[in-house]
Amino acid sequence: MTPKLSIVIPNYNEKENLQAGALTQVSAYLKKVPYTWEVIISDDGSTDGSRDLAEAFVKKHGGFRLLKNAHGGKASAVNAGIKAAKGEIILFTDMDQSTPLKEVERLLPYYGQGYDVVFGSRGTTRKNFPPMRQITSWGFRTLRQLFLLAHVADTQCGFKSFKASVAKEIFPKLSVLRERAVGWTVSAFDVELLFLAEKSGYKLKEVEVEWSQQDLSTGKENKMVKESIDMLKQILNVKINDLKGLYR
Repeated sequence: MTPKLSIVIPNYNEKENLQAGALTQVSAYLKKVPYTWEVIISDDGSTDGSRDLAEAFVKKHGGFRLLKNAHGGKASAVNAGIKAAKGEIILFTDMDQSTPLKEVERLLPYYGQGYDVVFGSRGTTRKNFPPMRQITSWGFRTLRQLFLLAHVADTQCGFKSFKASVAKEIFPKLSVLRERAVGWTVSAFDVELLFLAEKSGYKLKEVEVEWSQQDLSTGKENKMVKESIDMLKQILNVKINDLKGLYR
């Protein structure tokens, strides 16, 4: 039987979030929903023991499965999960559950209105977001809107859903999948993803969702300024690629 919803959760050094019960939270919510589902934990070559924690959880919970991938970065882990997904709609969400899974209830109704991609937005006020992150996020959003997706408020919320056929068509085209990953590098693949979906003629809907910083993990390198610069470079590359006609 084809599940209604496939939930892809990338995992890279998420030990603290797993120990805090992130997957238990996901499981508790899904026990109440009226539709069929599957959860795919897509591990990206974790080095902190979180793959073992995820595997132990999967063995005790039906509907959950684990993909053991070589390290390739977040986009690669999500892409592996999408390839393996069997559902009609695919959602990818972060392990830390900063956006709790229950917020999918805000997204799903739009598929009945003809949308192909329905994605979460954190809005402009973000709970528990450090002041420096607020500033860099504002700067990124402002500059990004000058070049791409001017009508989209938040491209970086890690809570995005797609009709399965759309996700499986668009994801393999991401340029970041051709790059060698080092650590859990934050990238602007979400920008390229939404841009490609819109350019392909699909109907997009942005929906504000509950969001509060919950990430407890310590195994992911955090270089805020470098990340911001790299992401802006990636946006420029997407714009240049588009001008060159590489997305036709």
